[in-house]
Amino acid sequence: MAKRTNNKKIKGFEEALWDSANKLRGSVESSEYKHVVLSLIFLKFASDKFEARKQTLIDEGREALLDMVEAYTMENIFYLPEESRWSYISQHAKQDDIAIRIDTALSTIEKNNKALRGALPDNYYSRLGMGAKDLASLIDTINNIDTVTDKENDVVGRVYEYFLGKFAAAEGKGGGEFYTPKCVVNLIAEMIEPYRGKIYDPCCGSGGMFVQSIKFVESHHGNSKDISIYGQENTATTYKLAKMNLAIRGISGNLGDVAGNTFFKDQHPDLKADFIMANPPFNQKGWRGADELVDDPRWAGYDTPPTGNANYAWILHIISKLSENGTAGFVLANGSMSTATSGEGKIRQQIIDNDLVDCMIALPGQLFYTTQIPVCLWFISRDKQAKSAASQTRGFRNRQGETLFIDARNIGAMIDRTHKELSTDDIQQISSTYHTWRSQSDD
Repeated sequence: MAKRTNNKKIKGFEEALWDSANKLRGSVESSEYKHVVLSLIFLKFASDKFEARKQTLIDEGREALLDMVEAYTMENIFYLPEESRWSYISQHAKQDDIAIRIDTALSTIEKNNKALRGALPDNYYSRLGMGAKDLASLIDTINNIDTVTDKENDVVGRVYEYFLGKFAAAEGKGGGEFYTPKCVVNLIAEMIEPYRGKIYDPCCGSGGMFVQSIKFVESHHGNSKDISIYGQENTATTYKLAKMNLAIRGISGNLGDVAGNTFFKDQHPDLKADFIMANPPFNQKGWRGADELVDDPRWAGYDTPPTGNANYAWILHIISKLSENGTAGFVLANGSMSTATSGEGKIRQQIIDNDLVDCMIALPGQLFYTTQIPVCLWFISRDKQAKSAASQTRGFRNRQGETLFIDARNIGAMIDRTHKELSTDDIQQISSTYHTWRSQSDD
């Protein structure tokens, strides 16, 4: 009971912080504001961790190590020169050049920590033209976040996740490009159970799939070190959000050297992933692949996906990245299940003939910020015959030639006037149905 009360306390704090910060909008576009807020939250978090480690060194009588980078990085803590520390930013918050000081702080952190290369905004605050008074007020608001005291509840991670969701809701259709509702991500994780191996997301947005994968492993008493993360994101600002989101959680991942188009600049060409989790752009039009990627090896054994809609290009890309026993769970528009336009029906038939479709789930509408229409989840498996040692150990059935269809269109509850959410019980009901089917004997 105490834990439940504590969670309510945290949620109230998150909401209060959002309400306070949200009042400062006006001089910055809503699509830009998330980067302003989340970069400062990251700076506060990194600084709090640094100061806590610094104090530990002092308490242990190791003052000689205070300015040694290794004394911090060995504990997965970013080393911060003085001009990058939150205390320095807060001290100068009321000065007219505060935007330049923030940019300098972020640039210096990135320069001193290789893991953050390409993650932080570059001369962002100076270019925005946000008033010094508004920035000072925002700094005062974020100054109230204690990111290190309550380790059990991962305060900064929860704030970051909460803000991403709120920004996605505020931005509507555009917001969904960087954020997948947490309940949908949780459902995919519970279905494919990414305990160990390589996890890949070819359109990773702000990194939510990776965060929930690690949470899944930890909640099931696994070891997050057994997971390797690979991803790619096309939009530069969203790519930075993903790298910051992982850094805040202390998660290492390979998101490629830069932001890049997955189809035309595949930064993991040789990757074979054990698990793939993705929420590709719905019904992406004019992606040009049919004209420019006709002989691409990712379509090997299949017809070339049509130019008018990238849904099947994403499906074939995902299939091409799966390891011999790999499993994928991803979101697509409902039309992907029945369309026959421009040869999509033939590709789907080829996928079925290759016995790759393990499960299909029809979800209710209003789950996503990008669209109000219902969507579906595809689950692709290269190991439907359950030949791997891991599958045999867990008692999975021989599923050759079988596909499970789950109709979940009538579950979930409205959380506001326009959006629905799957509860923990809903997720458990769907995933247990799937795993029960998989573990049934062949008798």
